Amino acid sequence: MKHSFLPVFLLMSGLLFYPLSSALGSHHEETTAVAAGKQYPNNEGKVVDVMDTTGYTYMQLENGDRLFWIAAPTTHVKLGDHIKFVESMSMENFTSKTLNRTFRRIIFVSSTMIKK
Repeated sequence: MKHSFLPVFLLMSGLLFYPLSSALGSHHEETTAVAAGKQYPNNEGKVVDVMDTTGYTYMQLENGDRLFWIAAPTTHVKLGDHIKFVESMSMENFTSKTLNRTFRRIIFVSSTMIKK
């Protein structure tokens, strides 16, 4: 009878620690990808285009193979800067009358930070 509990105990121990080890592995892969410059977290990107208007800075960001636009309160950025942002809302087919341009999708952000 003592021996029949050992396999059950080992199975339960393995199930208990499996999610922890797989989560640690995923974090390592994400950190490695970010460090290699392949892809940032979803709320970050590299500035590839910038346009300033009264009260707003429009930035096109690159994140891995994605390109997307954000609009932030006036921000002093340069091409190549790594930006982290806090999303407020996103809009489809937004027309900026100041720029006389329609963005297929744009993310309005409440704040940005240039990461070093």
